[in-house]
Amino acid sequence: MSKELPQGAQHRMFNGPGGYRGVPKMVLGASPPPVTITKVFDAWNEMIENENQSLRDRVADLEKKVHEQTDEIMCLRSTLADALRRISTIEGARATANNHGGGRATPTKDAIRLRHNNSDSARDISKRASSYLPGRSPSNTQIRAKEAQYNAEEGIVKMYLRGRPINLYVPTPVRETYVPNGTSSPPPAKLKLEWVYGYRGRDCRNNVYQLPTGEIVYFVAAVVVLYNVEDQMQRHYLGHTDDIKCLAVHPNKLLIATGQTAGHDRRDARSWRLNPPSDPLSPEAEEWPHIRVWDSVSLNTLHVIGISDIERSVACLAFSKADGGSLLVAVDEAPDHNMSVWDWSRGERGYKLLETKCSADQVLAVDFSPVDRSTIITCGKNHISFWNYESGMLAKRMGIFENRERPKYVTSISFTDTGNVISGDSNGNLLIWQRGGNTVYKMVRGAHEGPVFSILVQKDGGIITGGKDGRIVEWDRDLERTGNVIEMPEQYGSPRVVTSGRGNQLVVGTTRNSVLGGTFTFPLRPVMQGHTEELWALAPHPGHHQFLTAGYDRTCYLWDTMAHTIVWSKDIGEHAQSAAFSNNGEIVIIGTTSGRWFVMDSETREMYSQHQDGNEPIQVLKFSPNGQYLAVGSRDNNIYIYQVSEDCRKYTRVGRCQAKVRRARYQSASSVGHSSFVTHLDWSTDSQFLQTNSGDYELLFWNAGLCRQIAQTSQMRDVEWATQSCTLTYATLGIWPEGTDGTDINTCAKANQIDLLATGDDFGKIKLFASPACHQRARCLEYGGHSSHVTAVGFLQDDSRLISTGGRDTAIMQWMVSSNSSSSHR
Repeated sequence: MSKELPQGAQHRMFNGPGGYRGVPKMVLGASPPPVTITKVFDAWNEMIENENQSLRDRVADLEKKVHEQTDEIMCLRSTLADALRRISTIEGARATANNHGGGRATPTKDAIRLRHNNSDSARDISKRASSYLPGRSPSNTQIRAKEAQYNAEEGIVKMYLRGRPINLYVPTPVRETYVPNGTSSPPPAKLKLEWVYGYRGRDCRNNVYQLPTGEIVYFVAAVVVLYNVEDQMQRHYLGHTDDIKCLAVHPNKLLIATGQTAGHDRRDARSWRLNPPSDPLSPEAEEWPHIRVWDSVSLNTLHVIGISDIERSVACLAFSKADGGSLLVAVDEAPDHNMSVWDWSRGERGYKLLETKCSADQVLAVDFSPVDRSTIITCGKNHISFWNYESGMLAKRMGIFENRERPKYVTSISFTDTGNVISGDSNGNLLIWQRGGNTVYKMVRGAHEGPVFSILVQKDGGIITGGKDGRIVEWDRDLERTGNVIEMPEQYGSPRVVTSGRGNQLVVGTTRNSVLGGTFTFPLRPVMQGHTEELWALAPHPGHHQFLTAGYDRTCYLWDTMAHTIVWSKDIGEHAQSAAFSNNGEIVIIGTTSGRWFVMDSETREMYSQHQDGNEPIQVLKFSPNGQYLAVGSRDNNIYIYQVSEDCRKYTRVGRCQAKVRRARYQSASSVGHSSFVTHLDWSTDSQFLQTNSGDYELLFWNAGLCRQIAQTSQMRDVEWATQSCTLTYATLGIWPEGTDGTDINTCAKANQIDLLATGDDFGKIKLFASPACHQRARCLEYGGHSSHVTAVGFLQDDSRLISTGGRDTAIMQWMVSSNSSSSHR
C-alpha cells in the first residue's frame, strides 16, 4: 500500500498560498497520489454541492412560507374588512328602517353634516364623510349681487339674471306678507346616495380591481364605486370634487389612491401656479387637481396629495410593490407630463421626493417593478421609458426597439414574477424586456388585431391580454397561446382592462362603459352597464319603481330601481334629447336632436309611429295631467301641441305656439312667443295652460287648447301647476345663487307628495329646497357626485327616490329620499 503524504505536505497542498491549486504534477518515477486524496476531493465537492442544494431548497421553502403567510395575512385582513363592511351595512339598514320607500341604502354615516368653510371638521381630512357629500350651508352662496325688488301694490317681484330684470307675479294669498329676502323653511328631506349606474372605461385604463372583500372597485364621474355583486350592495367614496381619471390599489389591498382633474373653477391652465390656495385643506383647494389616499373599509380620507403641485389632472398612478407600497408615483397631464414620486404616508399631504419631466407625448401607464424597488416604467405615445430611482434622482433610459417594428403607441405594460416587463402596443404586438435592461428580449407579433389595451399576469405566471379587436386571449408564462379565447359581444365594446376576480373569474372593464364578469368556460355577463355619450333624457315611470334614460349614444335604457338592473334597452338610431311616459306608463315618447320624436310601447319596445317637428332638437316632452294633450318644446323656439287618442298611440297636431314674428314699421311691436329656444315647460293641473322658459330667460304663459300666448301674465299668478320643471318662476326664485348665469341651473323638479324641490346645475351639484323656493336666501342642502353638468333630475312616483343624470360624465345616480326632521341649518 502506498504511503499517505505527510501531514505538513497535505497542509501545504490544500492551504498554501492562493489556496488549493489542484493535484501536483507527477515527478518521473514517483508513486501515484494516494487514493484517499481523490476521495477527499470528491467528498468535499459533493458536500459543497449538497450544501448548495440544501440552501436553495431552504430558501425556496422559506419563500413559499412567506408567500403563504402573506396570503394568510391578506385573507385575515380581507375577512376583517368584509366583517366591518357587513356590520356597517346592518347599522345602515337599521338607520334607514323607518324611511319610506324601503330598499337598500348605501351604508354610510347616519346623519348629514353641514360643511362650512371655517369649520374644524372640514380641515380634518381623516374624519371627512366619504359616502356622501355633506350638505353645504347656503348662507354664503345664496346672496345675490343685486337684491330682488318687490312692488307690493302690483304684487310683482323683480329678480335679476346677469343684470337682466325678470318680472314674477306673487300669488294673491301671500301678496301682502311676501318679502323677497325673507326667511325660508329648510328642505323637508335629505338625500343619501344609494346606487350609481355607469362606469368610465371609454377613455381611462387600469381602473377596475377586485378587492379581497369581494367588492369590485371602479369609478365614474366623481364617485368611486365599491360594488359587492353577490350581496347586490354598493358603497361610494365621494371625496373628489370632479372627474376621477385614475385609480391604484395598495399592495395590502385595503388602501386606494385616486386622482382627479381640476375642478370647475380651476379649468384654466394659465391660472395654475399663479394663485395657489393659501390652505391646501380648504374647500377651495379641493377644486385643484390632486390625489386622495383613502381606506376602502371605513371610506375615510387619509391623505390629500399634490394640491398646487399637479397640473391639469392626474393621468396615472401606481404604488410601489417591492417595499410594501411606501411610495406612490403619479404622472400629470401637463405639456411635459411631469412625473412625481411621493412618500405618501408622511403627513396629511404626503412628501414629494422628486419631480421630473416625463415625456412631451401622452403617457398612458406607469408602474413600479415588483422586485426592484427603484425601477419605474412609463409608456405612451412613441415611447416606453425605464426609470431608476436612486439617491433622490431619476435616471431615464428609453426603450430600444432596434430593428423591430416601432409602434406609435405603447398601450399597456405589466411585470412578470421575475421582474421582466411585458408591453403591448398599437400594432397588436407583445414584447418582453428583460429585467434591468431596455432592449427587447422577445417579441410576439400579431397577438391582437389592433392595440393591446390590457395585460394581466396571474399568480401562476400565466398571462391574459385584451385588445381592441374585442378578444381576450390566454397565454402561458412563455407567451405561447393556450387556446383559450373570449370573443367579446360587440354591444359591450372592447376590453379596456382585464383583472383577476375570485377563483378563476375575470373582471373586465370595457370601452363602452360596461363591467363584465366571467371565465374562459362560462360567457361574460354584465355586472354594470352605462351610457357611453352625453346623457340628457330622463323620465321616471308614473306607476313603477322604474325610470328611462336616453342620450347621444342612440340607446334608451329602462332601469329598475329596486333590482338595480336594466329591464330593457333599445337602439333608436338617433341622438336622444328628451323623453316622457304617458300617464298610464304604457307609452314612452323619445325626442331626438333632429326634431323627430318616436312613440314606443314601454314594455314591448314596439315603435308605433314617428313625427317630425322642425329640424332642431326636441328639448322637452310632457303629457297634460288629463292625458289628452302632449306638449313638444323645440329648440326652434316653438311649442307644438298634439291631441292624444287611442290609448296614447295616435297623435294629431292641434297647433303651434309659435315664435316671435317681425312686424312692419307702421305696426306696433308685440311679443308673440319665445325669441329663443324652449328649455322647460309645465302644465296646469286643469290641463288648460302652459308655462314655459326659454334660453333668453323668458317666462311665458299659454292657452294650450288655442295655442295662444296669454299676454296678461298677472292673470296667471294663482294658477296651480301640476309639475315644477320651469326654473324661472316665482316658486323657484330662491334656487338662483349669487352672480349666476341664467344657464347655470339646468333642471329642477318638484316632488309629487312632499313640498320638496330638487335642482341640478352646471357644477355637478344637486340641491334640495323646500317648495316653493320663493325667497332669495332659500336654504338648501347640496350634494356632489356628478363631475359634469347635471342635465336632469326627477322623483319617482312615490317620492322615495330621486334620479339624477350627468351630461358628459354619463353617470346616473339614484338617491334615497328620507325625512330631514333632525337636520340642522344655519
